[in-house]
Amino acid sequence: MVIQKEKKSCGQVVEEWKEFVWNPRTHQFMGRTGTSWAFILLFYLVFYGFLTAMFTLTMWVMLQTVSDHTPKYQDRLATPGLMIRPKTENLDVIVNVSDAESWDQHVQKLNKFLEPYNDSIQAQKNDVCRPGRYYEQPDNGVLNYPKRACQFNRTQLGDCSGIGDPTHYGYSTGQPCVFIKMNRVINFYAGANQSMNVTCVGKDVGACLDPSSLTPPKPRPLLLSLTLHFLRSPITGSSALPPRDEDAENLGNFVMFPANGSIDLMYFPYYGKKFHVNYTQPLVAVKFLNVTPNVEVNVECRINAANIATDDERDKFAGRVAFKLRINKT
Repeated sequence: MVIQKEKKSCGQVVEEWKEFVWNPRTHQFMGRTGTSWAFILLFYLVFYGFLTAMFTLTMWVMLQTVSDHTPKYQDRLATPGLMIRPKTENLDVIVNVSDAESWDQHVQKLNKFLEPYNDSIQAQKNDVCRPGRYYEQPDNGVLNYPKRACQFNRTQLGDCSGIGDPTHYGYSTGQPCVFIKMNRVINFYAGANQSMNVTCVGKDVGACLDPSSLTPPKPRPLLLSLTLHFLRSPITGSSALPPRDEDAENLGNFVMFPANGSIDLMYFPYYGKKFHVNYTQPLVAVKFLNVTPNVEVNVECRINAANIATDDERDKFAGRVAFKLRINKT
């Protein structure tokens, strides 16, 4: 026989809920007495206090091993990369000589970028250093802070300095200046005590192939070779001539500032943003004089230094940078 449970009225449910929240007979709040609640709160207070103290201690111990000025691990930055200015989204420098809006944004970026290189600012904040040697500033047991930086004056950029330049870094005349800078790596002695410089070339796709990496064709029967030669000759023409490097021809002539694209040793080593507060990276300006108009040209610039590898195919920016240059003229 099934016994039906008595259905409680709404008033009974409310009364039971009130009694659960506060029971005046047993003096319990939500099923626990004041003593029980005190023990529960004390337990969680001690428990979470211990966790907080342990986390704080581990963070403090870890921070004792980390310097505020020098990263502990920088093995991923063993080789500095190169970058260009003006910096564009896809490293494409496109200039329409007849349209000022197409190159004015580049000019504004360069004005802001080169402002710290003004001679007056450099003379006020940085030192005149001896060329051809590293500007080392060891701590010798005492924190030597801040480090002094060597002057790199804007006037060293010659025709690309933008000082009193009515051509706006050459962008209004179709002879643009592109600036090459090397990314900063802390405590890196670039050049290994030898001179270094930046070189730029027009880089055709075919010129990127290493002839030594090409596998020689397998020998074929004479009859088959002759047949393939006659079948291929009407279509490809003379295949004995090497492919023409069109980008090198379209790039034309250019000049570099400082001369020969040299980077002096005195700007190294770099001690970090907090130590070298007024550090300004050395620049190399490339002024392209007669780029073939209305043609996209692939340009690659790389640093020639004894301790900077530029042939790592896994890292296209290690010691080099590639960009596209196009001068549109109507």
